[in-house]
Amino acid sequence: MKKRQWFLYIIRCNNGRLYTGITTDGKRRFEEHKKGDKRSAKYLRGKGPLEMVMIKKIGERGLALKIEAKVKKLPKIKKEMLIEGKITVREIMKNLNAKLNKKRPINYSA
Repeated sequence: MKKRQWFLYIIRCNNGRLYTGITTDGKRRFEEHKKGDKRSAKYLRGKGPLEMVMIKKIGERGLALKIEAKVKKLPKIKKEMLIEGKITVREIMKNLNAKLNKKRPINYSA
């Protein structure tokens, strides 16, 4: 069975705010958000015109969810740096892995 590829995306609203999400189909999801119907995020309704400013391939859904949560907590300046390519998703993943390892240290005693 082929695993679906998940993507992290960031949309800029007309007021300059940034919305972060994940999807398996960026074009479809962006169209849903632009329409503003029941499938769109409530946050984005009435905040158009919307602009997809970033979409990055992540991989598996679980990892995409973790990275999405991490990016949503970033200050706007860091999100802008991610959009501009000044920091990478890989760097965010490294920070996430470092924090996970601190929370659940590996026990080598067998």
